[in-house]
Amino acid sequence: MSYTIEELAWEEQPIGGIDLPIKRLEMVWGFGSGLTHRKGDPPGRVWAIGDRGPNLKVEVAIEEYGVTTLGAHADAEGAKVMPRLDAGPALAELQVHADRVELIRILPLAGGDGRTLSGLPPPGSEHARTEPAVDMGGNVIQPDPSGIDSEGVVALADGGFVIGDEYGPSLLHVDADGKAVERWVPQGCGDGYTGASYPVREKLPAIAAKRRLNRGFEALAPWGETRLVLLFQSPLANPETRTSKRADHLRLWSLDARTGEVGREWLYPLERVEAFKRDADAKPGRGKRKVSEVTALGGDAFLVLERISQSTKLFRIELSGGESVNTAEPTLEERSAAGEPLPALSKTLILDTDDHPEVGADVEGVTLLSPTELLLVNDNDFGVEGAATRFWRVRFDQPLA
Repeated sequence: MSYTIEELAWEEQPIGGIDLPIKRLEMVWGFGSGLTHRKGDPPGRVWAIGDRGPNLKVEVAIEEYGVTTLGAHADAEGAKVMPRLDAGPALAELQVHADRVELIRILPLAGGDGRTLSGLPPPGSEHARTEPAVDMGGNVIQPDPSGIDSEGVVALADGGFVIGDEYGPSLLHVDADGKAVERWVPQGCGDGYTGASYPVREKLPAIAAKRRLNRGFEALAPWGETRLVLLFQSPLANPETRTSKRADHLRLWSLDARTGEVGREWLYPLERVEAFKRDADAKPGRGKRKVSEVTALGGDAFLVLERISQSTKLFRIELSGGESVNTAEPTLEERSAAGEPLPALSKTLILDTDDHPEVGADVEGVTLLSPTELLLVNDNDFGVEGAATRFWRVRFDQPLA
C-alpha cells in the first residue's frame, strides 16, 4: 500500500501571554490531543479535543522562563504550573479543505451548572496528590471534583461526545453543546468526585485506577452502534510504576457504550523501543512508549497510533483475529514485564514517520477523512514551549477500511 503526505495550513488561535523574568510566555489554543468524525457529518468535518489547558512542567517554568517561586515543587514528578485556568478543556469543530484546516468554532466543556470545566485534578486520589496544580506563585490550586484532563474523543450519532480523561481515568459524556451529562469512573473511586457539578457513576472496572501517572485514557473509538473500544496509553502500574515501565502489553477493552461493562479484553503488544529511530538519541526507556489514538476503520478493524515523541507509527489491528484474555487477571502486567509469552493481537504497520521527516513530533490525533484518507495532528501543548499545531493529510492508493 503506497501513500502521499501533505501538510495543511492552519491559523493558530491566540490565548494571550504573560511577561516572565527570562522571556514572555505566549499561549495558543491546543486541539491536538485527539480527533474524531461523526457519521453523517459533511465531508471534511471533524472534531478535535484539547487537554487540560495551558500547563508547564515545573522544571520548564524555572529553567526556561525564570519562575523562581516554584522550588518547593521541583521534586513533584507530576506537578503542573497552570497559568490560565479560564482556557480549559474544549472541543473544536474543524473543516478540512483542499489545502488548509479551518476552525469553525471552539466549544468549551461545561459542567451541569453551565460553567466551563477546569483542567484541575479531582481530589481524594493518590494521583491527585502526586499531580498538584500550582499557580505562577507556587501556590497549590485546590483540586476540582468536576475537573478533567481531556485527551481522547468519540463523536456520537446523537450529537454528543464521549471524552477520554487521564486523571481518573474516566469517561465523560457530554451533549451536543459540550455540557457534561455524566462521568464514568473506576469502581471504588466515586468519593473523589463528591461535589461534581454532574452525576458521577462507578461503572468502569476498578483496575483502571491503576493507570500510570499521566497515562490514562487517550485512545477510544466507536465500534458499531452500541460499543466503544478503549486502549490504555501505557501498561497499568500493576502493582506499581516499575512494572508499567517494563511491561510490553496494553489492555484493550470493548465496552458497552450504555453501561460501561467490559465485554472482552485483548492485549496490544507495544513495539520495541529501538524501532522508534528518531527518538534514539534520547535513549528512551521502554516506559516511554505509549498509545495516543485508536481509530475505527469499519467492521472489527482499527488503526492504533503508537509513539514516543519524535517517532509515530500507525498499526492496523483486527479484533476478530485476536485471542481475548480474562479481564479479572491481576498479573498481566507482571507477566508481560517478565517476558512471559502472552496471547497478543497481531498488528500491521501502515505508516512510520521515521520514513517521513516532514511529519513532526508529538503526533497524537488521527481520524478518517474518507476510506483512503487520514488526517493527523500534533499536540502543541498550547504553545508554552514554542510548538505549533500542524495537520497532515495522508492519501492511500487503496481503501483502509
